Amino acid sequence: MRLKGKAMEENFRDSIATVTAEGKRAWIYPKKPSGRYFEYRKYVSYGLLLFLFLAPFLKINGNQFLMFNVLERRFNIFGFPFWPQDFHLFVISMIVGVIFIALFTVAFGRIFCGWMCPQTIFMEMVFRRIEYWIDGDRGAQMRLDRAPWNAKKIRKRLLKWSIFFLISFLIANVFLAYLISSDQLLQYVVDGPLAHLGTLVPLLIFTAVFYFVFAWFREQVCIIACPYGRLQGVLLDDKSVVVAYDHKRGEGTSGRKKFRKNEDREALGHGDCIDCFQCVHVCPTGIDIRNGTQLECVNCTACIDECDHIMESINRPKGLIRYASESEITNKERFRFTARMKGYTGVLAILIGVLVGMLFLRNDLEANILRLPGQLYERKANNIISNVYTYKLVNKTSKDIDGVSFKLLSHNGTITMVSNQSFQVPAEDLAEGTLFIEINGAALTGDKDELKIGVYSGEELIETTITQFLAPRSYN
Repeated sequence: MRLKGKAMEENFRDSIATVTAEGKRAWIYPKKPSGRYFEYRKYVSYGLLLFLFLAPFLKINGNQFLMFNVLERRFNIFGFPFWPQDFHLFVISMIVGVIFIALFTVAFGRIFCGWMCPQTIFMEMVFRRIEYWIDGDRGAQMRLDRAPWNAKKIRKRLLKWSIFFLISFLIANVFLAYLISSDQLLQYVVDGPLAHLGTLVPLLIFTAVFYFVFAWFREQVCIIACPYGRLQGVLLDDKSVVVAYDHKRGEGTSGRKKFRKNEDREALGHGDCIDCFQCVHVCPTGIDIRNGTQLECVNCTACIDECDHIMESINRPKGLIRYASESEITNKERFRFTARMKGYTGVLAILIGVLVGMLFLRNDLEANILRLPGQLYERKANNIISNVYTYKLVNKTSKDIDGVSFKLLSHNGTITMVSNQSFQVPAEDLAEGTLFIEINGAALTGDKDELKIGVYSGEELIETTITQFLAPRSYN
């Protein structure tokens, strides 16, 4: 029966399933899930895992598909290279991602956690499935944990922990490929671990972190560590579609009651919920979905599949637990696109438009020409004024840019390179050096003129940049 009184109905919020009344860790033994939603999640999860493991090794126009090289401040997103000079584009793309997740949360709750989050996918579709294979289902795992340390238990534990460590090591290597590039990772593998101890030590540290998370910390990442669970409390409302228990149908007028064959539950006022606790036993975070939307729920749909199995077995309609909003359950309101969702969609559309526009306007070569610090102008014969500059050209493409030279576009004058007049900017690299700009004083309008300089590859103008040219005040 349901607890009476508002305070008693809400007492489940005073504690979490992973902590005992004494404050110790309560281990969760979820039942092995099965059902149509679980099958859909498997397809999605293994597709995303395939993408995760292949993305750092895929290349578009010579650029790694995804790379986040924080140390060198180089990022590749969907084959587009981003340099420190493009940091604003990277920031906008991250904001787009955050707004997209916020919109999805407002509309469909924590669906990202249950279907797309790497933590959930690795935990439920990789590590947990290995655990079911070695230790067995919920009951077998509980018996094994209570059993003394005999040969069978030691063998199973060593096998499971060894496989967990190897998978954690593989995940750490894949993440390293995202950080330093897959080419460099493969070179490290060829060279051997002893040749790169400075990389091996952090790699082992990350392996230990992944092992700790998936072998021990587990669902507590979603409950305690992940800030997204707290964010959903701000974003959700009674119009959001979440994994929900239909309390009107499940409770009836007289509450829940254990199933009895040939009993007329409707005549007695009892709902369809038979208090079997299977939705609790299958939950990977140990919650009772019948208490309503909770921070710990990751929308994994395991309780939906399990409840549907029970409803089939007692000849009741499926959907006692389903994707639904509180408004749908209480007031029979269908899902609609609310004003808040429209607001998020508008912001998202604007940001995507800005990002796409900036990507199209972005040049393959970034040019910066600055006056050499601490140097003044120089007077030369025939009323010539000379300034010395340093240049830095960043090639954002995967191809060398040959025959690079500079030309004055705004004034008549000459540009003299300290080295060759024409040079090469290597692929995904930079070229820097020194040059002199000489202009006749009669062509100047003041003591600080703005020069427009063109960067050419052969005869093709590939970039323009602006710099300042100093001259004596007498040329005002």
